[in-house]
Amino acid sequence: MALTLKPTSACAFDQFSLGEIMLRLDPGEGRIRTARTFTAWEGGGEYNTSRGLRKCFGYKTAVCTALVDNEIGHLIEDFIMQGGVDTGFIQWRDDDGIGRTVRNGLNFTERGFGIRGAVGNPDRGNSAASQLKPGDIDWNHIFGELGVRWFHTGGIFAALSESSAALTVEAVKSANKHGTVVSYDLNYRPSLWKTIGGLAKAREVNREIARYVDVMIGNEEDFTASLGFEVAGGDSHLTSIETGAFKAMIETAVKDFPNFKVAATTLRRVNTATNNDWSAILWHAGRFYESRQYPALEILDRVGGGDSFASGLQFGFMEFNDPQLAVDYGAAHGALASTTPGDTSMATRKEVEKLLAGGGARVQR
Repeated sequence: MALTLKPTSACAFDQFSLGEIMLRLDPGEGRIRTARTFTAWEGGGEYNTSRGLRKCFGYKTAVCTALVDNEIGHLIEDFIMQGGVDTGFIQWRDDDGIGRTVRNGLNFTERGFGIRGAVGNPDRGNSAASQLKPGDIDWNHIFGELGVRWFHTGGIFAALSESSAALTVEAVKSANKHGTVVSYDLNYRPSLWKTIGGLAKAREVNREIARYVDVMIGNEEDFTASLGFEVAGGDSHLTSIETGAFKAMIETAVKDFPNFKVAATTLRRVNTATNNDWSAILWHAGRFYESRQYPALEILDRVGGGDSFASGLQFGFMEFNDPQLAVDYGAAHGALASTTPGDTSMATRKEVEKLLAGGGARVQR
């Protein structure tokens, strides 16, 4: 077996995530700076995996986060409930009236088009989730009493504050103790680290967390910036045809972190914002597995594609415990998620499996 997973019968949840969930405000085909209307969605790198596993693959999932007890917080909660993710672990914070001491995070996001790249403009300082700290969550109850097969969190949440980083360490340690598989998406964002210690702090925090991770997810920039591993030759535009340097970096990383059982990433060549060559690669037990390639994939909204890859990968392991199927399901789910708006997947398992089988885009009637 590829991974040692708890049986479904012993667990209340297939997957549990920890992260911030923001209200995404999307100007559609327009620009943030000139918008007069926005479409509202929910989104957050860690939560998006739980929603994908629930809505696309039918797994029972939950999310731990914090929201302010006001109309915006309950709008986000309503989106989460529509996604079928258990909301029982949301921590509610009192509203101070104007967000002086605590608030809900906002994320203004342009999808981009052609030569104009996607733009994210988060407004998340002093958010409720960023103030979560060790001791706030009873991990022994979640992992030890309720039972969870898979725990997922990531570098975005860990970067929000000193306390969120410490809470992430506390969470992964507890998941390890109780035999829950831990996945972590490095998701390096320079903007999140620049005022709290920059690259040095990112590496300090992420290398500590990495000691407790079973499944590490991240592209070449993530592994370089967050963990300090360099890509030979400095190629920052790898595709599944030219993965030699990335493979060498992963082989170095797993020597430093022998606890890694899996390392995986999407491989994207950004031809334009709306045309990407897309595939994925996964390392397990000394062997690399590559997904089918999706050349010139037409992108409607790239935000959240990597999270849908992560949820498809998690499904592949939990359902089949097979690394090749894991990378295949991840790549197909991420590709489909990129064809719809919003952070979260609108794909179905049937659509994912049709794509895996080589199905095309002919009209269905």
